[in-house]
Amino acid sequence: MTASSPKGTLLIVDDTPENIELLHQVLHPMAGELLVATNGPRALDLVMRRQPDLVLLDVMMPGMDGFEVCRRLKADPQTHHIPVIFVTARSEDIAAGFEAGGSDYITKPIDTQSVRARVRHQLERRELMDQLRTLNSELEDKVRERTSALTLANRQLRQEINERRYMQDRLSYMATHDFVTKLYNRNALDSHVSSLLARIQRDRSEAVFLLIDIDQFRLVNETCGCIAGDELLREFSQLVAGELVRNDFFARLGGDKFAVVSDVEVRQGTALAHRIMGCLTDYQFEWEERTFALSAMIAVVPVTDKVVSFDQLMLMADEVAYLAKREGRGSVMLYQTQAPHGQDHRETVNWAFVLLDGLRHDRFRIHFQRLQPLSPDSVSAPENMRLEVLVRLWDEQRQSLVPPGQFIPAAERFNLVAELDRWVVRTVITRLGEETAWRGLAGVVAINLSPVSIREAGWSRFIQDLLLAHGVAPDRICFEITETEAIVNVPRARELILELKNLGCHFSLDDFGSGFASYGYLRDLPFDTVKIDGLFVRDMLVDDTHAAMVASMVAMAGLSAKSVVAECVESLEVALQLRALGVDWAQGFYFHRPEPLTTQALETAGRDAQRDATRLAEI
Repeated sequence: MTASSPKGTLLIVDDTPENIELLHQVLHPMAGELLVATNGPRALDLVMRRQPDLVLLDVMMPGMDGFEVCRRLKADPQTHHIPVIFVTARSEDIAAGFEAGGSDYITKPIDTQSVRARVRHQLERRELMDQLRTLNSELEDKVRERTSALTLANRQLRQEINERRYMQDRLSYMATHDFVTKLYNRNALDSHVSSLLARIQRDRSEAVFLLIDIDQFRLVNETCGCIAGDELLREFSQLVAGELVRNDFFARLGGDKFAVVSDVEVRQGTALAHRIMGCLTDYQFEWEERTFALSAMIAVVPVTDKVVSFDQLMLMADEVAYLAKREGRGSVMLYQTQAPHGQDHRETVNWAFVLLDGLRHDRFRIHFQRLQPLSPDSVSAPENMRLEVLVRLWDEQRQSLVPPGQFIPAAERFNLVAELDRWVVRTVITRLGEETAWRGLAGVVAINLSPVSIREAGWSRFIQDLLLAHGVAPDRICFEITETEAIVNVPRARELILELKNLGCHFSLDDFGSGFASYGYLRDLPFDTVKIDGLFVRDMLVDDTHAAMVASMVAMAGLSAKSVVAECVESLEVALQLRALGVDWAQGFYFHRPEPLTTQALETAGRDAQRDATRLAEI
């Protein structure tokens, strides 16, 4: 903190004493005065009485949360000018914070240098605004007072106007440039593209838009810290800038995404994308004796008179980026209006709204499919019946159910899969607690859980609170973790599984064998059950390779003392072969087709399970 750096009155709002103490230590050297509030109403009262220069506001607080506090501050003419920096551990809170009126954000765990830099940035901006208001007021007074001394007054005014222009230019720069890389920011890009689109509509000229997404940024940021991440962004921006010409517009959109707008035809724009990709090939980012290879995904979108808004252009670029990521790292992909796979994806663009409405208006439905024990001496009493719950989406417009294969990929893409998991877990546990008749109809209930969810903090507490609130025994719940995407944080997954297993819950590795990581997960994570991917089970009678793979998976599970479930069992012959291999449970259309979860359906499924167990025992 230099002597010239501004100091001000800072208000810390947080309900956690440890967080307050940590922020107090970090900010004490740069604060003229530090105020503390432990809840929203207390914070609003302090702001009205003391008028702080900056508010550092926690998002998650009991009663009135941080978003509501910010909205009230921004709605009051006396306090709307006070900048607010949100402090949050959840990435989804960032956008909501800006919508509520926040000026910036700080992520948890707190990085000292990042916090001080962001606070200093806001204090400097506040000081510049105060100086600008003061100078404007002084100018108005002096114009009236010094009319009689024009020569001297004009000289003084010219000097003060220059100072005001400098501060106005500085504020304008801060409003249109990224704090880390000094590149243009998203607002400046929006303005530039809007002007470009107007010119293209008028002149029918050509341009190209490049969306650049850095690979490995998250790895650097999480392993080496935010300072290393910022340095990577700066070095990357300098590397790309070296491939651009004077008239190219280069901006950082936020996070690890950048954009380039160039007034060239598509062929030249694609060549530029390949040059950028080429210069990254030989580049390595070095930090504290660690070396990281750097690559990127680049989406190339022609800017034509068919594009009418910045939002439409970004949607097109996001579409290409999504498809490019499926191609793998280091790819350049051109937007093709007639590409069949692109058209398929454009039809899912509104899935974000459909899923949000589904969660908001409770349009999801719970179905179930029972599992059949294969052992001849299996006890098939109804209370021992195992079942898996499955989610469907009710399409209000078409009055029909949408299968998960259509909306789960969209939920993953738009980061809504964790919210969907929460809805399913909450709904199932609530109904298990409320429907007392079910307690004699079903034993263990399996619920699918995405790897995205187990990365989130608070999942264990969320599930424990639900089980306690509804009086559901933990050993009635089995969470199936799927390989829809990689479990990127195995220690965190192990921690969550152990916490809930100690409580009494069960865990199953779903789609076993579908990915290269399956055997590693079986070794590293304490699963109780493995579910063999139906891809191998369905045709194991006609495909010797799949039959051999199923046998090896059963053997490996046996060595690990884990029970085995086989999916997609569609014939008696397959069921008998699975039983011969030592598979414990079968799940598939041969025994039961998924249906809505009702008491009557459970009663029927229980009788069918007893019937099938008897029939299998006789064979």
